[in-house]
Amino acid sequence: MLALSRKKNEALIVNNNVEITVLEIKGEQVKLGITAPRDVPVYRKEVYAQIQQANEEAVSGESMDALKKLLGSI
Repeated sequence: MLALSRKKNEALIVNNNVEITVLEIKGEQVKLGITAPRDVPVYRKEVYAQIQQANEEAVSGESMDALKKLLGSI
């Protein structure tokens, strides 16, 4: 992990096309602004984890069996 120190209104660039700016610092909370192309998804980590879990559940054994039956496989 790369750890960087930034002050309010300072930014960093990721992959030449994503800019992350520190907008506000209040106690232990930091507000970030993210500028990225529309085709680059940006999620909070906990939301991303929920999406991943939902995707895994969608392709679970039960769902896959139903899909195989629907498609005439097995």
